[in-house]
Amino acid sequence: MMIDELSFAFSLVVSGLSIGLMYSLIALGFVLVYKATDAINFAQGEFVMLAGFVAAGVAAVEGMPILAAIIAAVAVMVLFSFALERVVLRPLLGRPIVAVIMATIGLGAILRGLPPLTVGGQTQSLSLPIGDEPFVIGPAVLPPIQVVGVIVSLLFLGAFTWFFLKSRMGVAMRAVADNQQVAMAMGINVQRYFALAWAMAGIVSALGGVIWGSMLGVDTHLALVGLKVFPVVILGGLDSIVGAVIGGLIVGVVESIAAGYLDPFVGGGTKDFAPYVLMIVMLMFKPYGLFGQRRIERV
Repeated sequence: MMIDELSFAFSLVVSGLSIGLMYSLIALGFVLVYKATDAINFAQGEFVMLAGFVAAGVAAVEGMPILAAIIAAVAVMVLFSFALERVVLRPLLGRPIVAVIMATIGLGAILRGLPPLTVGGQTQSLSLPIGDEPFVIGPAVLPPIQVVGVIVSLLFLGAFTWFFLKSRMGVAMRAVADNQQVAMAMGINVQRYFALAWAMAGIVSALGGVIWGSMLGVDTHLALVGLKVFPVVILGGLDSIVGAVIGGLIVGVVESIAAGYLDPFVGGGTKDFAPYVLMIVMLMFKPYGLFGQRRIERV
């Protein structure tokens, strides 16, 4: 009996960690934008949804390989993010930060309304050629799409970490995030790095849209992934890449354990609100998150 309980708990933790890494990849989009611009992109979930629709639409074309669909999703999201930063967000530089926040909220509402008007409200499939054979880790059994999601998340989280720590552009972006005025005085083109941050968030959204779209199907509900990721960035810290990873792992495990142990008693749904309970507790005791930078402003 004890062995069965341990096996069940192990399965929940492994599943939670895999989902958590996939959350971390999308949470990275929040962190990139916030580090560069001090704004929270409340349309991140809609970015994921848009990328999913692009990939599904290209993949549905007769004879089109899935790699072309993934490349199309990445290209469209990068161009869309560049255009968004140039046309909508750049004129808001210097305005109160709430203006940028409201702009992203409005953009999210517009993006959610576009699919029913253009491609209809039905759920579209997005199948990756990865087979159906589950991946077994001891007593834990993972669907192949989760394994692919874990691998992609680890690769790109590692790539972005290297970019920020080792590359010249990454160091410049960190300088912009630390102090925009000083960065400008040092000759760094701040607007260029704002655009780069949004483009990188577009890449993350494209990858998230392909992975989550393959798991859940592509429809307007895919945008809810962005809301589910929000507790991740609050828990880990809005300006911390490490926090996005750790926060994603914690939220994934909490969701999985809540679903495994609490759902049988209450009829389901606990994994949907458990991360928000954790987020509220974190805001009460450590509002900057586990790895967030505490900011003290003198007035």
